[in-house]
Amino acid sequence: MAKFVLAGKANCPYYAKAERLADYLQANLPDFRVHKILQHPDKWEQWLHDICETNGWQHRESPIIWRELLDRGGKGRLLGGVSDFLEHAQHYYGITSMMSSEEMLDIAEENMKACIEIEKEEEEIKNLVKPLQIWITNASSPICYQLIPLLANGEVFGMTTEISIHLFDTDKFKEVLCGIVMEAEDMAFPLLRSISKHTEICEAFVQADVVIVLDDGLLNHEVQSLENYIREVSDICRVYAPLIERNARSEVRVISSGKNFVNLKAMLIMTYGPSIKPENVIAVATSWESVAKAMLARKLNMNTAG
Repeated sequence: MAKFVLAGKANCPYYAKAERLADYLQANLPDFRVHKILQHPDKWEQWLHDICETNGWQHRESPIIWRELLDRGGKGRLLGGVSDFLEHAQHYYGITSMMSSEEMLDIAEENMKACIEIEKEEEEIKNLVKPLQIWITNASSPICYQLIPLLANGEVFGMTTEISIHLFDTDKFKEVLCGIVMEAEDMAFPLLRSISKHTEICEAFVQADVVIVLDDGLLNHEVQSLENYIREVSDICRVYAPLIERNARSEVRVISSGKNFVNLKAMLIMTYGPSIKPENVIAVATSWESVAKAMLARKLNMNTAG
């Protein structure tokens, strides 16, 4: 069976000509199949560059046509543009296209309208899906960089739950946040709807479904007094809790994590934010659990994996 892939710009008359011929061949030849990919003109150049780079092809015009080697596996074999497709159809099937320029332009116009309608429908469908809003404080810390893939790969919130991640930190870490956003976007997680940075305190926790508090990095480690440490944690929670109450959703879940005072932070958030449901506030001290596990493993001369 011959399966061809026909891709091109929605407003391209040459794509329209190749499309008409491919449809005729598919309707009249039992072993001919075609798959069509219509791209908006604004996206065409980048899409063409990516597909050619992936397959090691050289092609710069619309349309691009290749043959899928169904019986052999592996990547497709590039046929070329509209002229190459017409020549192939004439040589193998004795069929060619006699479309006039006016017909080509009319079909190209119809294709463009259809492409716009499809994009509009897809955007409306996306808007119906409400991603989970996740806020992470002290997002410039290294643990946040490691946390993003765990949140975005579907293992935490499910393989069908889309998420939007909001990175929150002080203004002096703005460049660090920009770098994290760019790297997360480059990873192209299918469940990550969006990722953004925030440095204004008034913007914090807007419409949040989940708040992950990672604020060990904000503590002033030059201060040695335990009392001052606790006071600083208290000041942080005194700011965050009312903001979570005011800006987040009513069923917001708050996760206190880090190496220092995770239980204290959880308790203070409940104290300073009385409307936050206590059952939705949890403390996670897995980093210290891992330290303890490693220490025991060394004492017992065992591997930490057991």
